[in-house]
Amino acid sequence: MTNKKKILLSGIQPSGQLCIGNYAGALKNWVNLQEEYDSIFLIVDLHALTVKQIPSELRNRCLSFLAQYIACGINPDKNTIVIQSHVPEHAELAWVLNTITSFGELSRMTQFKDKSKKHSNNINVGLFTYPVLMASDILIYQADMVPVGADQKQHLELARDLAGRFNHNYSDTFPIPEPFIPKSGARIMSLQEPEKKMSKSDENVNNYIALLDAPDVIIKKIKRAVTDSNTDIVYDEKRPGLANLLTLYTILTNTTIDETVGHFKGKMYSQLKSELGEVCVEYLKPMQSEYNRIIQDKVYLNEILKVGAEKARYKARRTLSKVYRKIGLVPLPR
Repeated sequence: MTNKKKILLSGIQPSGQLCIGNYAGALKNWVNLQEEYDSIFLIVDLHALTVKQIPSELRNRCLSFLAQYIACGINPDKNTIVIQSHVPEHAELAWVLNTITSFGELSRMTQFKDKSKKHSNNINVGLFTYPVLMASDILIYQADMVPVGADQKQHLELARDLAGRFNHNYSDTFPIPEPFIPKSGARIMSLQEPEKKMSKSDENVNNYIALLDAPDVIIKKIKRAVTDSNTDIVYDEKRPGLANLLTLYTILTNTTIDETVGHFKGKMYSQLKSELGEVCVEYLKPMQSEYNRIIQDKVYLNEILKVGAEKARYKARRTLSKVYRKIGLVPLPR
């Protein structure tokens, strides 16, 4: 008898450009986890609608993200890769969860406060209820494990609270999802503002290295990266710019911080940046080559989306029919 694999769920919003920070913090771990878990990897396009989008660009970005997932090493035969809007049960369960979520709970969400300041001319209700849809993303698939960064911990706590609340009100329906803390993975910071996390949606393109950036662009961005006025190369979190470059070098060369610092002992910042630029270009080259091949094959991409949606909807429908029955909705006569 084989043990049933636990369900792991994660996703990325199709905004901006996937960057080396997304790779180090999420995609690299997804690849390592795909043998161990029954994994569902989402492209969460409904979440992206909380910010004004250009429709044609959003569509193209979803397909580009799909191709990048695969080019990074995610095997669509071993995992479910799906676009969120292809599974309408996400939105349906979100409505049910909205009815057991208090206004106060959502008012306390720090990300809503932060995004409201950033998009002050478009503080929409979707931005406010975003965490409920995220809870639905998790619970609709009966997910056991959810990899989360620091900025999403509060949202996962809400998902856990809502699962527990629904189970208490209507009997056991959802497993309580656990945060998955990867054994490896690092927080890559902005190249120009190293006190904040690297973001694929940053308005300043010099703050991040996109997975699809051309070699000359990567080298220029790293050369321009903020360091400090010192000259010695040591790892010190009080020197965030330098620490960030050393961390990135360590990830891309699969070495330790001590080994990296030892390698650059007595060398100049310019040497670190030069070597890091070359290492980054070489590291991304195979992925970019695979991406350029995959993105041309629309038949292949559409087949992955079709199969992914079928697998995901099968799981989602089973959960939603159970939820609807428990809350008293009349099933459609067959």
